[in-house]
Amino acid sequence: MSSFIKRKQAFIRLGEYMTLFSDSLTFKDKYKVWSKELTLDRQNQFRIIQEQFEEYIQNSTHYNPWFTSDFLLNAIRSIGESLSLEKMDQWLKSYEKEINNVTTSKIIGVVMAGNLPLVGFHDYLCVLISGHKILAKVSKDDSKLLPLLHQILVLFEPDFENKAEFTQETLKGFDAIIATGSDNTARYFEYYFGKYPNIIRKNRNGVAVLNGRESNTELEKLADDIFMYFGLGCRNVSKLFVPRDYNFDILFPAFKKYENIANHNKYANNYDYNKSIFMINKIKYYNNGFVLLKEDVLFSSPISVIYFEYYDNLEDINKWISFQTDKIQCLISNETLENIECLPFGKAQQPELWDYADGIDTLKFLLSLKQIN
Repeated sequence: MSSFIKRKQAFIRLGEYMTLFSDSLTFKDKYKVWSKELTLDRQNQFRIIQEQFEEYIQNSTHYNPWFTSDFLLNAIRSIGESLSLEKMDQWLKSYEKEINNVTTSKIIGVVMAGNLPLVGFHDYLCVLISGHKILAKVSKDDSKLLPLLHQILVLFEPDFENKAEFTQETLKGFDAIIATGSDNTARYFEYYFGKYPNIIRKNRNGVAVLNGRESNTELEKLADDIFMYFGLGCRNVSKLFVPRDYNFDILFPAFKKYENIANHNKYANNYDYNKSIFMINKIKYYNNGFVLLKEDVLFSSPISVIYFEYYDNLEDINKWISFQTDKIQCLISNETLENIECLPFGKAQQPELWDYADGIDTLKFLLSLKQIN
């Protein structure tokens, strides 16, 4: 069996572990099967790691107040489902020959953001599946979950033992770099990492184009696109385009499923602050008690605020998109628009393995590094 096949099978098994984790009864049965496949020593390691994993999920907000257990479990399950055999095969089939030709592994530095749970997982996956080693600078806001998952991956495939290092210190001794941050930090990354082969990502956001004919089910899925992870992700919808005569009364009932986020202290503080600013400055806004809608040409909205613009026809939207593609991470709509693929409602936070951040093929980049001495 080739090393590539072994790596792929290990990630598929990790995906099964992640998918089943939130289903306690099914997970316990599968956990027993996995344990029986390990030596006694590794069974003990598995138990210890599993206890640490469960402890982190139960107490996640002690480490990061934004990482609620519900959102953590959603991220774990979503990534796990993306690692199915069918999806892994579909993603990797066009790369397999090149991956098998990688004979010398490089050390890939990866600067990971910490805005969402496991936000750096796809880079981690790409580096390891391509046969390279990862040196990951994890954010203090998301420093525990990925290292724990890596320990589980190692139990499934011991060849990954020395393939990953996690740190919060300055990265040194790497051959190439992948760095994700804001527009401001991107300038810092370009200055310090510009001499290395690199992928440097900047601010992007999700956008939704509505036509007023969406079903209630579609609008409830749009609520997922907006409010999942409190709207902190680059794929979260922060900007709406609506027809000139749009009736927002049909939108707010679909958002009701997320009304409990108003009880989250940090989110509520943002909501109260932004509402007070709008009131003081006599800015018109729509309000449903936990989110504010403000007409604005700006792109990236604050937490608890959604910006919107009116449009008269889809040609206007197509023109806008042609000038803003470098700021759009994903576009949600049931319309057919030019120059960019539209995702169905509810898919913003469920990217496929081939949905590369900023539209840059991470795996292709990593496979090109075999040419580096």
